[in-house]
Amino acid sequence: MQTNHTLKTGIQNGFSLIELIVVVAILAVIAGVAIPVYTGMKPSIRLSGATSQVMGDLMWARMRAVSQNNEYKIFFLDDRRYQILDDDNGNGNIDSGEYSITKDIQEKYGDVTYTSTANPIFHPRGNAAPAASITLATSHGTRTVTIAITGRVIKS
Repeated sequence: MQTNHTLKTGIQNGFSLIELIVVVAILAVIAGVAIPVYTGMKPSIRLSGATSQVMGDLMWARMRAVSQNNEYKIFFLDDRRYQILDDDNGNGNIDSGEYSITKDIQEKYGDVTYTSTANPIFHPRGNAAPAASITLATSHGTRTVTIAITGRVIKS
């Protein structure tokens, strides 16, 4: 009985040094282009994040006002901090036993500041008074969150 033996010659396992150098060079070129683009986009990303945070907090306050049949007042304290008050007695002041939370947008979004036209109150029916605009800004630009008297929170 005769057996066939197959000889494997000339087959290499792995990559050559030249192939590895080419791949590393391509990755370096891609990183060299992507990193400056991402760095340039960071202010815009922070502005979008801060805008979403403020908008989400305002919508949360409106939802809580409706679900608890209670007023929620928003105080814009300075150019970076705002406070949400569950105003149980409706006097517009923080009293003992009333829930309030203070948010600082610069904890997450360091260079974002804002200005507000008013300190709105969300009423139990979901409407708001007075209407307000919050303009958030970075070195990249501005975004505005508007609270309509209907209570609708709009980002623009």
